[in-house]
Amino acid sequence: MLDALVHQGKFGEDYVRVLASAAGLLVSKDDVDHDGIDLCIKFPGRSAFGWSPRIDVQVKTTSRPRRRAAAFDFDGLNQSQFNRLAGPDFLVHRYLFLVIVPKRADEYAALDTGGLLLRDVGYYVSLRDHTPIDEPRSDRRIRVAVPTANVLTVTTLRHLITGETGGATQSTQDSA
Repeated sequence: MLDALVHQGKFGEDYVRVLASAAGLLVSKDDVDHDGIDLCIKFPGRSAFGWSPRIDVQVKTTSRPRRRAAAFDFDGLNQSQFNRLAGPDFLVHRYLFLVIVPKRADEYAALDTGGLLLRDVGYYVSLRDHTPIDEPRSDRRIRVAVPTANVLTVTTLRHLITGETGGATQSTQDSA
């Protein structure tokens, strides 16, 4: 059995993989986590941005979200992790994906006659307009506001990569 935090983190990545698969996107993972990126998500074809556009994402999870107004206050990044996402100096756009999960692992997924339900919901935020921290420390946390309006769905995930909505693989229902 996996350690509880490892299990939670793995579920968060798998949650994103399921959405990417439903969106008709490709997901890959670097063989070594040296750059602070958990997943690369790529559109396999031509878009408004050219051939095979992609995004890089850091996936974080929490079972105890702290909501304030229209955002979650997320304190799960240290300053070094923040700097690997913040600022405009990345060739490939980077995002923080925050997946809210149940407190109990046996509630992560449920199957009934209507289908498979993954709990709870994923959100995204770009830190491109944030200024990286001078002399970041890995032992200090930084608070990031993750807007509750930025729900991660099949459509929003595809839009983050291609800048387009709709498409040949879009279904009539878009569910997270």
